[in-house]
Amino acid sequence: MPDTIPKHCLSFDVEEHFQVSAFESPMRRRHWDQYESRVEGNTELLLELLGNRRVRATFFVLGWVAERCPSLVRRIASEGHEVASHGYAHELITAQTPVAFREDIRRAKGILESVLSKPVLGYRAPSFSITKDTMWATQILVEEGYSYDSSIFPVLHDRYGVPSANPEVHQLLTASGLLWEVPPSTVRCLGVRVPVAGGGYFRLYPYALLRTLLRKLEGEGSSLVMYMHPWEFDPNQPRMEGSVVSRLRHYMNLDKTQDRLRALLQDFSFAPIREVFPQTVQRRSVEVGAAIGTGGNSVSAASSDVLRN
Repeated sequence: MPDTIPKHCLSFDVEEHFQVSAFESPMRRRHWDQYESRVEGNTELLLELLGNRRVRATFFVLGWVAERCPSLVRRIASEGHEVASHGYAHELITAQTPVAFREDIRRAKGILESVLSKPVLGYRAPSFSITKDTMWATQILVEEGYSYDSSIFPVLHDRYGVPSANPEVHQLLTASGLLWEVPPSTVRCLGVRVPVAGGGYFRLYPYALLRTLLRKLEGEGSSLVMYMHPWEFDPNQPRMEGSVVSRLRHYMNLDKTQDRLRALLQDFSFAPIREVFPQTVQRRSVEVGAAIGTGGNSVSAASSDVLRN
């Protein structure tokens, strides 16, 4: 057991309910502005829930949302939360060229920084779409002024994930410099990494089981990296057409998410990524190969590859 209980990272990917990758289609994307917008009300609900518990988090805000709801972004920041980038158009990196990706993250960063009048240093890809095939994105993130990423999910999944990726917070060495990587939490069971970071898993697992798995990580001295979406707290959202699997993943247990978040906030101590791992937002990175430790948080040395040897 660690000498002190680590503080954990809570994060939210701020996007509309109709922008999720499971319901993606070119025709639907062209009509985004015609769908009912619910992101502002859902995010304000989250801000109230967090405020009642005096908890602060990291909000990865889509540039498309920030462009239309700048007052929401300012409110998030004014209440002490960290604002980071979720890209602009919620397009998977696997579907983009390097040029298109650069334009997307540059546009999002510019919008957020214009709204806040302060640097935005963190990034999370839509649907964790930095994979083995899109590792080139990490170099572009460095070149565009981002200091940390939270997109590489060390799990096996049909839509994302790098099963052999380092599960600890660490630095990636790109051709353009160092980038901190803050992976969503996983726990090893029977030799396989099981996702416990949130999202659909937060709604799928019985809360008692999830808490047990999270306590296991906490007992090992690891800081959790949790994620959710504002639409996951909206059981009355309009239903979208999609496959049976996509609809099941998206709509399952939406009516239970608020109570589960309240329980999570009661059981664990959370803060923004920039506070749990302050080195991720420092302008000057440490030398390659230097191991870093911050309290009880698990942080590994810089590496030249996302994969473990």
